Amino acid sequence: MSAAPTWRRPARDGTAAAMSGRGVWLRARARLRRFPALLGDCGEQAAAYGRCVAAASAGGGEVRRDGCLREFRALRDCFARAAAART
Repeated sequence: MSAAPTWRRPARDGTAAAMSGRGVWLRARARLRRFPALLGDCGEQAAAYGRCVAAASAGGGEVRRDGCLREFRALRDCFARAAAART
């Protein structure tokens, strides 16, 4: 039987470990709170990606990998620019 992962153990000096569950969730929530503003900055790209996915799946169609890659990359790049501008 193996020992518990070290990232779950508290530090020996009584302080919280670097990967504490609470800290991870707080950082994740902070990023998610910024998402609506970033989406607002990238509305055109989000709409284009949504139209592509909707067209690919219309009429019982199957969404295929990389079918909307160009639109996805445009949206991803817009998110990255918007996030960098807000930090």
